[in-house]
Amino acid sequence: MRHPWLRFALRRTAGFAVSLAVLVTITFLITQLVPGDPVRASLGPTAPASLVQERRAALHLDEPVLQQYRYYVEGLVRGDFGRSFTSGQPVAEVIADRFPMTLRLALVAFVVTLLVAVPLGMAIAVLTRGGRRPGIEKSFSLTTGFVVSVPEYLMATALVALFAVTLDWLPVTGSSDWTAYVLPLVAISAVPIAVLARITRVETLKVLDQEYMRVARSKRLPRRLLYVRHALPNTLTATLTVGGMLLAGLVAGTVIVENIFSWPGLGTAIVEAIPQKNYPLVQAIALLLGTIVLLVNFVVDMLLARLDPRSLIRES
Repeated sequence: MRHPWLRFALRRTAGFAVSLAVLVTITFLITQLVPGDPVRASLGPTAPASLVQERRAALHLDEPVLQQYRYYVEGLVRGDFGRSFTSGQPVAEVIADRFPMTLRLALVAFVVTLLVAVPLGMAIAVLTRGGRRPGIEKSFSLTTGFVVSVPEYLMATALVALFAVTLDWLPVTGSSDWTAYVLPLVAISAVPIAVLARITRVETLKVLDQEYMRVARSKRLPRRLLYVRHALPNTLTATLTVGGMLLAGLVAGTVIVENIFSWPGLGTAIVEAIPQKNYPLVQAIALLLGTIVLLVNFVVDMLLARLDPRSLIRES
């Protein structure tokens, strides 16, 4: 098994490296694809020509493209993302200030998603197995289908209108109090919970029909042992795969929700930076979010190969 695992790990590592190189190149091209002069666009038409030229030289935009790319990659290796066009603050400091808030919101949303979706999906599978309780199955399918179809921004807006404006139960903005987390978490977690619960239900139904589950039932094991010890571990393979993708999506998907709730994270930072044409900040945030998505998918692939050796067989 050692050789198939090594080949799998090398292939996945090479794929991750190539994807990361493509991402770095795409973020570099952000300034190259802007019509006209990105420095002039960011400083405005009234900026002195000397200031524009000075800023272009600082960003190496007066040099050939390949040379600019080399400077860009070298800066990334050193952790130097440049300086914000608007504040002059190092971009790395802006990210260091904002990223913990985005990460905290995404991680809490991920934990909430797992704690709600996995038990919910398993419970629905147990209750509706063999065509029993069709009403519960139909209600579950309709509800989760509706939730999945609602965009995050619309969900967030509806939550604000109902719970913050109409009922005045929860705050719209802020992050200092635990109540400020409720609405953003619901807005971010609702769709992942619905998706993961549906997948967990399908996987649990498959597991419940396996021969080893019939043997476990014949031993009259307590329900807690039957479902937690025997069914749950075999359901987690698909759940882990989807959960990893959901975590990556949660980090990147906080952009819209953060702006609706004025959450002081990367989402509000990048939305503020785009109209300001603050390209170094836009580049850095896009690169960071893209790297997180790639890294999470890479780690999930590695964990899945360890937990489910059958994936190595399918690879080979």
